[in-house]
Amino acid sequence: MPTEKEVLFLLPAAFPDAKQGTGNFFCPDCVTMQGLLAYHPDLLEKLEVKVAPFARPRPEVIALLGPDHQGCPVLVLPEEAPPAALPVRRSITGRQFVAGAMDIGDYLATRFGTPVPHR
Repeated sequence: MPTEKEVLFLLPAAFPDAKQGTGNFFCPDCVTMQGLLAYHPDLLEKLEVKVAPFARPRPEVIALLGPDHQGCPVLVLPEEAPPAALPVRRSITGRQFVAGAMDIGDYLATRFGTPVPHR
C-alpha cells in the first residue's frame, strides 16, 4: 500500500507576469487540470493538490524535483511508484514525475480510471 499520494502542483488561478504585460494571467494547462478535478472530485481524495507560486524559484517543487523541473502543472509520483509505460520522467533527485496537462491526464486515466484526454 502506498505511503504517500501523488502531488499535483498547479499555478494560482490568476497571477501577474510583467514580461507578458499588465493584468493577470492564467495557465491553460493548470486550468485543464482544475477542470478535470472539478469533473472528477474523487481525485481530490487520491491526490495531494498544491498551488505553487508563479514566480520562480518554486521552493516546494525544487525540493522534490530539483531546479530544472519547476514547470507547472507537474505531478510528482510517490517514491515507491513503479516505472510506467507512460511519459514518466525522473528528476536529479530520483523522483519520478509527469509534466503537462495531456501527459498528466494519461497518467491519471491509467492510474485512477478517469477518461483519457482527447487529442
